[in-house]
Amino acid sequence: MLVDSHCHLDRLKLEQFDGGLNEVLDLARSRGIGKFLCVGISLDNADRVVEIAGQHDDVVCSVGVHPLDVESGLADVDRLIELSKQPNVVALGETGLDYYYSTETKDVQKQSFTAHLQAAAKAGLPVIVHTRDAREDTIELIREHGSREHAGVLHCFTESWEMAKAALDLNYYISLSGIVTFKNAAELREVAKQVPLDRLLVETDSPYLAPVPYRGKPNIPAYVREVAEFISELRGLEYEELAEITTNNFHRLFPRAA
Repeated sequence: MLVDSHCHLDRLKLEQFDGGLNEVLDLARSRGIGKFLCVGISLDNADRVVEIAGQHDDVVCSVGVHPLDVESGLADVDRLIELSKQPNVVALGETGLDYYYSTETKDVQKQSFTAHLQAAAKAGLPVIVHTRDAREDTIELIREHGSREHAGVLHCFTESWEMAKAALDLNYYISLSGIVTFKNAAELREVAKQVPLDRLLVETDSPYLAPVPYRGKPNIPAYVREVAEFISELRGLEYEELAEITTNNFHRLFPRAA
């Protein structure tokens, strides 16, 4: 079995699928994907991801406010803890910092990220972290406000090995998406070779960032297999071995998903 550890099922492009989301998930299941983490990005879509998870036995979800969605509404620690008590919620996030697309909201992003880290520590939940061009601040806030016991994951990782190592030292996991298959991702592939196998996850981040050979097309959870196959070859492992390792890692990081 393989797990898509990060997908946005409420945002998938379903025009080509007559059966809608059910058809998309069935296609993934037919390729050996046995679980999906549907990730929340705002207060507006929290109810929707919870609803989707409630409709499918192999879907779990997270709730949180993406750093690029902070202007649409913030949640304080108490609100996040309350949201986390809903059925099938296994994590808080995605949260984090993104200075690539937005530097004007740095302070608000930090406020939001801190609230997620504090709420997760109190609720005993892992945190799903988005980080881009904010390496020092991301690690500093995790170190100051995060929980080593429950920790979390830097998802769709595209940063340096130095940042990956700093996160690993804080008991975090590293998740790789289809970006690792891109021709211009040589540095990321070096990171992919070094991440300890017991801290590695795979994801699609669908509908974004489809892996080769689907790059440029809408991404779907079924394509997490291409990500896993690429990494297994990169690391000299059998695909089945990498699938088993990353699935075990997923359930260790997100025990509520078991």
